[in-house]
Amino acid sequence: MIVITGAGILSSLGIGVDTTLQALQSGTCGIAPPRHLTTQHPLPVGEVPMSNAELSEAVQAASDVTSRTALMGIMALGEALQSAQLSSADLPHLALVGGTTVGNMDVTEMEFARTLHADTLGLCGMCTDQIAAHFGEWNYVTTLSTACSSAANAFIHGAMLIESGAYDCVVVGGSEALSRFHYNGFRSLLILDPDSCRPFDSSRAGLNLGEGAAFVVLERESHALARGVQPLATLSGWGNACDAFHQTASSEEGIGAVLAMQSALRRAGLQPADIGYINAHGTGTPNNDASELAAVRSVFPTLPPLSSTKSATGHTTSASGSVEAVICLLALQHHFLPANLHWSSAMDEDFTPVLVPTPAPQLHHVLCNAFAFGGNDTALVFSQYDTVQSEEQPSATPAPRAVYLHQLLRHEDLAPEDLPKIPPMVARRLTPLLKRGLQVSLAVLAKVAQSERSNSAASSEQAATALPNPYVQPQAIVVGTAMGCVTDTERFLRQLVEQGEEFLSPTHFIHSTHNTLAGLVAIHTKSHGYNTTFSQGDASYDHALRDAYLLLSQGHADNALVGAHDERNNLAVAYYLSTSPEGAICPILPTTTFHALCPH
Repeated sequence: MIVITGAGILSSLGIGVDTTLQALQSGTCGIAPPRHLTTQHPLPVGEVPMSNAELSEAVQAASDVTSRTALMGIMALGEALQSAQLSSADLPHLALVGGTTVGNMDVTEMEFARTLHADTLGLCGMCTDQIAAHFGEWNYVTTLSTACSSAANAFIHGAMLIESGAYDCVVVGGSEALSRFHYNGFRSLLILDPDSCRPFDSSRAGLNLGEGAAFVVLERESHALARGVQPLATLSGWGNACDAFHQTASSEEGIGAVLAMQSALRRAGLQPADIGYINAHGTGTPNNDASELAAVRSVFPTLPPLSSTKSATGHTTSASGSVEAVICLLALQHHFLPANLHWSSAMDEDFTPVLVPTPAPQLHHVLCNAFAFGGNDTALVFSQYDTVQSEEQPSATPAPRAVYLHQLLRHEDLAPEDLPKIPPMVARRLTPLLKRGLQVSLAVLAKVAQSERSNSAASSEQAATALPNPYVQPQAIVVGTAMGCVTDTERFLRQLVEQGEEFLSPTHFIHSTHNTLAGLVAIHTKSHGYNTTFSQGDASYDHALRDAYLLLSQGHADNALVGAHDERNNLAVAYYLSTSPEGAICPILPTTTFHALCPH
C-alpha cells in the first residue's frame, strides 16, 4: 500500500496547508488582477501572494536561485518534508519526481529580451535540480513535462518506483510560475476569460491562469509505520491515457479521460459508486468542460459531487495535478467538498457542481483529474487511510516480468525511401525535431507491424492476405527530451521581444511544450494508452527507458514505444520494448541505459 505522509502547498489561496484549508472551507477566491506579472493585457490571474524577494527571503534561497518557479517549489517541498518528518539525512535514500513545463522561463525570458539568446531554453530539469539542491543530495531526481498533467504524472512515476522496490519513499509534485511567455501563450489560444472563470457554467468563456507549487510524500506503508509516522491518506489508484485526438482540444466524448478514470478505479479496486467526490480538471473553457462532463458521465452512471477548484486558484497548469491532489487530501482529512465558485447557470440540465463548501462526513474516496495538451489525461484516486487494512497480511509482490528490446532505429540511419510520409499540411507546421521524431517513431512501429504480419502469415494463410495496418499501436509512448522543441520556444520568445504581446503564433507556443512529440505520435497512430515525457537534461533518455521498463515489468502494459529526441545534437531515436521474447534483440534490465542500447 502506498500512503501519503506529508504535503506542502502554496497558491493564490495562500501559503501552506493550513492557510489553504481555511481558504477552501470559507469559499475564498484567489483570482485578481496581476500584481507581480508585468503584461499589457491585465486579465485576472491567480498569483501567489508573495514577491520573488519575499519568497527568496522566506526559504533562504541561494543567490543563484532567482526563478519564481524554483522558489515556490522550494517552499512547498520544505513544508512536505517537514510534515513527513524527513530531514536532509534521509535524502540520499529518497527520490524526487517534479513536474513543470516552463521551468525557469520567468528568468529565461528576461535574459532573452536582453541578448536574444538564452542557454537555459527548454531546460525544465534545471528547475527541479535547483529545488532539490536546496535541501541536499537526493538519490534520484527527475522531471515530468507533460504540460498541465505534469505533476499528476509525477505521482504515477513515483508510485511505480515504490512498487518496484527501488524506493520506500518518493516525493512527488510540481511547480509553475506565471511568466509573459506562459501567459501570452495561453492568450494566443484565445482561451483566457476576462472575468473570473466559471467552470461548468453555461456562460463559461475560458480559464484564468494561476501559479503555485505542491509536493506530496509517497511512502510504502510498512516504511512509514516503522518510522512512527501516521499516514494521512493513501494513493489507491492512478491511470494515464491519451485522447489521441488533437494537440489542444479534447474529443467530444473524452475517450482519453474515460480510459484514465477507468484505469484509476480498476487499479484502486473500486466501483464508480465508491467515489464520493471528483476534483475535476474543469478549466472553464467550453471544450474542456463539455468533454470532461461527457467522460465523467460515461464512467459514473450516477454522478458523484463534482467541482473545479480552478475557480478559486486559477489554472496552475503543470502544478495543477499536485495542487489539486493536496486539495483532495484536505477534503478527505477534514470531510468536506470544495466549492465550484462563480457558477450561476447550468450547461447541462441535470448537472450542478458543488456550489459552496459542503460537509461530507462519509467521504472515503476522491478522484482527481488532470488533462493536458496532446490529449495527455491523468486520473488519481486518493482514499482515507484505514488502519484496519494495515493489520492485514500484505499480499506478495508479484515477480517482475521480463522486458525485451525488439526494434531500435536512428533517424540518421534511415534511407529517404524508408522515411514514412507525413501529410504536407501536417509537415509544414513541424520543426525538424518534430518531423524527425515522428518519422523515426512511425518507422519503428511499421517494422514491428511488418514483423508481426510475417509471424502471423507463417501460421495463418488468412492473415497473409489481409490488408494490414501500416503501424502497430503501442500500448505506451514514453519520450525523453533534454530541451524539447527549443526552435519553437525561441521563435515565440523572439515574437514577444520584437512585436510585443500582439499577434503571437499559437503554433509556436503549443509546440514549445515538451510532450508535443509524444502526443503527435499518439494522434497519428490512434494510440490511447499511457503517454508521458521526461525532461531531465541528458538523463532524460535513461529516465524514459526506466519508466517504460517499470510499466512493462509491473504488468501495466505489454509493450511501449520509447523515444530519445533532442534538437541540440539532432538526436532522434526510437525503440520498441515488449514483454514477449519472440523476435527480441536483447533483454532489458532495470540497470539498462539508453546509451548502452544506442551508443552515440
